[in-house]
Amino acid sequence: MKLRGQVIKYGDNIDTDVIIPARYLNTTDEKELASHCMEDIDPAFSSKLRGGDIMAAGSNFGCGSSREHAPAAIKASGVSCVIAKDFARIFYRNAINIGLPILECPAAVEGCSDGDELAVDLDGGIIENLTTGAKYSASPFPGFLQDIIASGGLMKAAEKLVAGK
Repeated sequence: MKLRGQVIKYGDNIDTDVIIPARYLNTTDEKELASHCMEDIDPAFSSKLRGGDIMAAGSNFGCGSSREHAPAAIKASGVSCVIAKDFARIFYRNAINIGLPILECPAAVEGCSDGDELAVDLDGGIIENLTTGAKYSASPFPGFLQDIIASGGLMKAAEKLVAGK
């Protein structure tokens, strides 16, 4: 899977309450969640986001609660993937479960700026900063996890498996 988009960059310890504030957790409507994604840290997030943009972040991205609302809000907002120095483990698993592509690559995060254009090859773990010309390597997911993400998440992958597709 190959992705391309502009970087929207954040720092370290972006927690799930920042990604989707708790006051919006009374809904599971993904469009509603997307409209409030990142609003407490970046009120202009949803207005500046173009479909396919790539979120870059520092260490411990997605720390906090175990809610799936956070990766769902990011995915529904149109972000094509998140690249971080590292992820909180529960966010990492929830992202896979809902089919949000993620990569850990500290060098790529350090080497990009807000507005840079990236090309990401999820299958090979290659991140190219088209603005600077720099290339980075991340560890790609094993095939079975790539299949889950490409299917749109764990439940959709299981439905395909049960249906024999």
